[in-house]
Amino acid sequence: MKTTHTKQNKELINQKLKQQTLARKKLILHSIVIFFIAISPFIAYLYLIVPTEDTWDTGFFIITKNGFSNTFIAVWIYVSKFVPLYLLMFWFITCKHWWYHIILIPITMYAFQLFSSLNKEAKFIDENEIFWVLIVMLILTPIVYLIRLKLFDKLVLGIDLKKIEAELDEYERKEKEAENKIEV
Repeated sequence: MKTTHTKQNKELINQKLKQQTLARKKLILHSIVIFFIAISPFIAYLYLIVPTEDTWDTGFFIITKNGFSNTFIAVWIYVSKFVPLYLLMFWFITCKHWWYHIILIPITMYAFQLFSSLNKEAKFIDENEIFWVLIVMLILTPIVYLIRLKLFDKLVLGIDLKKIEAELDEYERKEKEAENKIEV
């Protein structure tokens, strides 16, 4: 009897340790997400420290005007595309709603805008990205709508497609048995 209780106690202690470790990991991950969301206004105004020159050597990297009139304008455009992009990506990663895939549409839009602003050969930015976003929309919207239909059928109407398929398989099996009996 003693060994059973000791064994159960060890299992309970191990379970509690696993739960505590998981809670610590979640706390660290959530703290990192909160930190990056909290510093987003500072990142958004990062362009204010950039000089209005053709190139800016930060000591870590060099920023050029990249087709814009100066580095101040270039960094302002980069930051105005990057901050919403990374906030949307955090939202996509942390969202627990069934429709979270639709967040990929604005993520795609900001990603294309950021990449076109980084492209030195691009003469215009924020113009042709809509065509690429439309392609993503044509793919994502039906997928999200199908997810919605399945959830609506299951949760609101109480229709379980797996049960219906199992029922149909049962009917097919009974029909085959009936056909086999008729042949014999």
